[in-house]
Formats: sequence, structure tokens, C-alpha cells
Amino acid sequence: MEGLASELKKYRHIFVVCDRNVLAFAEGLASGRQWPILPITADETHKNIDTVMEICRWLMEQGADRDAMVLAVGGGVTTDMAGFAASIYKRGVSYANVPTTLLSMVDAAIGGKTGVNLDGLKNLLGVIRQPEFTAIYPEALETLPERELRSGVAEMLKTFIIKNPRNAYERAVKLFSSGSFASLEVAENGELAELIQIAAGIKQEIVEKDEFESGLRRKLNLGHTYGHAIEWWQKESGRKEQFTHGEAVAIGMVQAAIISEKLGTAEPGLAERIAKDLKACGLPTVLPCPEKVLLPAIKKDKKAEDGKINFVLPVKIGKVAVKKIAL
Repeated sequence: MEGLASELKKYRHIFVVCDRNVLAFAEGLASGRQWPILPITADETHKNIDTVMEICRWLMEQGADRDAMVLAVGGGVTTDMAGFAASIYKRGVSYANVPTTLLSMVDAAIGGKTGVNLDGLKNLLGVIRQPEFTAIYPEALETLPERELRSGVAEMLKTFIIKNPRNAYERAVKLFSSGSFASLEVAENGELAELIQIAAGIKQEIVEKDEFESGLRRKLNLGHTYGHAIEWWQKESGRKEQFTHGEAVAIGMVQAAIISEKLGTAEPGLAERIAKDLKACGLPTVLPCPEKVLLPAIKKDKKAEDGKINFVLPVKIGKVAVKKIAL
């Protein structure tokens, strides 16, 4: 953790916002330091403007000024909300991320997207504001439940479908297949650490070229059009067995590949291959409801423009295309 301490040396007043599930980890980071800590409930139900206001009020009560540094410790919900709060508190203070889930390490904590849900629709409120830095510690994954770890695998594979340096996609499928997973030593696995680094690097490279999602960055939404719609549907329907974000994105990637094949954009058999690989990694691949049920959420998706949506279509492993599709 010496690297984190070095990064934070220039900040006099540090305020930690953490997922209450990783409070012990956050306390370890703050050990011996006068860093106030606010544990929050970091789930999709609480990912709303009320929680952001709670964070802002806490900062105000703690006497946080314009020189404050907000350190977000947790998964993507935590970094989204803490980053959003930091972006609007006193017209913006510094923030940094210490992601504790695989999903946030390879995706959510990188790129500066912050925000919350509105009426069950994903991330309709938010701003793009870059963190001062993102510090990744694979050992934070040690206590992560297996299902949450696999959820992050979906976002990792999404990244490698977009770009696949050093056969990262194939290596990730092999590493996280059901046969290999049981013996996976998360904190000490050099292969996993390298794959996290590659995935994070790909996202950072894309973000640096297109910070405000005017073109290239849209590729990172692969699987998310249907994924977000599934998350909306399960909340609206009161479904007892809820998909995680990564699981919903996995299903969304298969749907995107099916559409891509129908349009002649993808290589024949790509959808079947992606479904097979995701299934091998313990992820769902089939829509949980009729497709037409998801259309209301898809039409309200933040990527929709003038009755069309910028849909990310896989072409092959390592290449995607963005096409406008009529809703």
C-alpha cells in the first residue's frame, strides 16, 4: 500500500467513502492516519441521488473544503456515487478510486464516468470527471464472493472482445473456466494480475482518445444496451433472483453478437462462440424474458438519439463496430 500513500502525500485532507462490506479493508488503508470514513450501502437500490446527497452532507459536516480529496473504496457503485458527489460538492473536489471488485478494476473505476440511477434506469444522472488516480490491489479480491468475481469476468471479456492483445480473451476464458476457477489463488495469481492490467490499459487508452464518448468510447458499451434493460426489467417485475450487472452484460453481449450476425457484421458462428465461452466461465447467456418486454428500457437508454441507438456489434474477437439501429 506504499504506492497509495505516496500518491496521497500532496493532499492534506482525505475523506474515505467505502462500501460497508469492505470497511475493514478501508480501515486498513487509513490505519494510523486521520482519515474520516463513511461506510455506505453500495447496491443498485441505493445507487441514487439520495445517497449522493448523504455523502455531500457528510463531507460538509466533516468540514471538507475545496482542497478535500475523496477516496472511494469499493466496487463500481461506490466509485460512481463517491465520484459524482466529489464532482458536485462545492463545485468539485478531487477524488481517487481504490476498486475492490474485479468489475471495477477493469471497468467501472476507470474513465471518469460517475453517476446514479433514476427511476430504475441506469446512470441517467451523472458527469464525466476523471479521478486523480486509480490504485489497483488484486489482494482486495480475496474476500470477494465467487459470483461477484465472475461478474467482473464478464466485463473483462467484454474488453477483450473489443481489443485482444496477446490473446488476452482466450487466456481469460481458460483462467476462469469452471475447471480452473476452484484452484484459483486470486491474490497470488500472476496471470490474473496481468489480465487486469491489460484490460485496465485498454479502457484507459480508449478513454484518453475519447473522454466524452463522442465516438470511440462508445465501444465500451458492448453488451450494455440489453444488460441495462435486463436490470431495469428485473427491478420492475420484482424478480426474486436478480442478475448482477456483469451477468446482465454477459447476456447482452450474446444478444449483440446475434444481431451482428443477422446484419452480416459478424463472422458466422461468433454468437455461438461467445455464448459457449461465457457459459464456460459460469455466466448466463440467455434472455430471461421476451425481448419485446425490454424495449421500453432500450428506448430510454442514454445512448438513444432521434429514435435510433448507437449499438455496439462484435465483428470478431478483438474487433467491434458501432452502428445506429432504429428502435
